[in-house]
Amino acid sequence: MSQKTERPVLSGQRIKTRKRDEREKFDTTGFRDQLLTGLLEAGTDLDAVSKYLDSAGGKLDYRRYGETLFDVLIAGGLLGPSGITPGDGGVLSPACVFAAENNIESIKKYEQVFLKLMRRYKYLEKMLDEEMRKVYNYIKLISEEDRIKLARISALWICNGTLVPTVLYCIAAEHLHKDNIALDFILEVFVTWKQEKGINNVVSALKKTGLDMKLMEYFPPNKRTHEYFDKAFMDKGLGEIVKLQKAQASQEVKKDLQKNVSDALAEGKAVKEIINEVKDYSLKNNLAEHEVIAILWTTLMAAVEWNKKEELVAEQALKHIKNYASLLGAFTETPRSELTLMLRIQDFCYDNMNFMKVFQKIVLLLYKTDVLSEDIIMKWYKDSHSSKGKSVFLEQMKKFIEWLQNAEEESESDEN
Repeated sequence: MSQKTERPVLSGQRIKTRKRDEREKFDTTGFRDQLLTGLLEAGTDLDAVSKYLDSAGGKLDYRRYGETLFDVLIAGGLLGPSGITPGDGGVLSPACVFAAENNIESIKKYEQVFLKLMRRYKYLEKMLDEEMRKVYNYIKLISEEDRIKLARISALWICNGTLVPTVLYCIAAEHLHKDNIALDFILEVFVTWKQEKGINNVVSALKKTGLDMKLMEYFPPNKRTHEYFDKAFMDKGLGEIVKLQKAQASQEVKKDLQKNVSDALAEGKAVKEIINEVKDYSLKNNLAEHEVIAILWTTLMAAVEWNKKEELVAEQALKHIKNYASLLGAFTETPRSELTLMLRIQDFCYDNMNFMKVFQKIVLLLYKTDVLSEDIIMKWYKDSHSSKGKSVFLEQMKKFIEWLQNAEEESESDEN
């Protein structure tokens, strides 16, 4: 097998490197100093700054040094684990977010500088998202005043779509809990966001992105209580977010109750034991009775694999409900709870077609077992039923309602 012989090389000969194989040294400080030279000439005239940044993109490699570019435009120098590193001679850019006056109008002017730059160089939009995740990691190294400026421009970028709200996740990092740094920052973001877009926009975005589930994570561990949460947000005029958090917490409590009851039914626990557990749980978590009965009915009816044959499901359902009638009765002691149960039964029978003809039988069973009173049944019939299957269910109940009315009239005549 022949081998390729190496060609002799004369001593001292220089081997040329192709241009495409040459890699320029990555020099962030060199880029920073070049950028600062132009920014210092532009001074604090933001129109001049924008013009310089627009033209400098042809000479300076924004694509490669995007992080450094944003560092300088936000902090005036390089931002890292040791804080802000200025240029030669301790020079910082006179036109950066941290150099702005601490009011929203001044911050908006700097926002425009970024918007103009990113319209010209579209690839910088993605780089800004990555940059902010880094910058947020270092906010404990900057002054309180600069954190406020950063929070405000972050809110403006979220409002105009430059940043997505999920970028705020990283502010909940553990090392930012001390001295309420994360909490104060996120509150300032929400306040500015509310001022610009309204609280409904804030709440909607929190729900959409899942941030509503993480709000407590911005608090120091020893302050993660509903009382502290309410005070922190109410003091900033963010009452709607307090309502959102309470609704979210309530949903979690309800899910837990539903799981607990489902597990108890699967284990075959005694009804009295389930009643005691549910009462203790609802008292501890401030669940109203009408909320509890709705959960109990849903969980009870989900615990069975129903027969697919309509003629057999009625017997199966009535037997199951009768076994747990005392459980339902323990949480229908108020008119509102009774009516809630009636409406849940109506919804269930409408949503499950095999139960359409069983509605009246279920109501009659619960009447006989003292779970539902005649007053609530009559009220439901007259004006409190839902539109689901209305004509079918009212027709089913007609004779029973007539019987109740006649019984009431006979009782009144006996008294006279």
